[in-house]
Amino acid sequence: MTVREYDTVLLKDGREASIVEAFDNKVFIADVGDSPEDWETIDITIDDIERVIPNR
Repeated sequence: MTVREYDTVLLKDGREASIVEAFDNKVFIADVGDSPEDWETIDITIDDIERVIPNR
């Protein structure tokens, strides 16, 4: 699976995340949350990602 900057992904814990930065397709910085009021920026790895969500 290839994950790129700005992709939306489904995490294995069920949350959706927007990739902010990608490092060697192994480690990522991502934003999770529904709106700017509750966004959280987290570090994730490729192992945390279930799949890339196609553009809507």
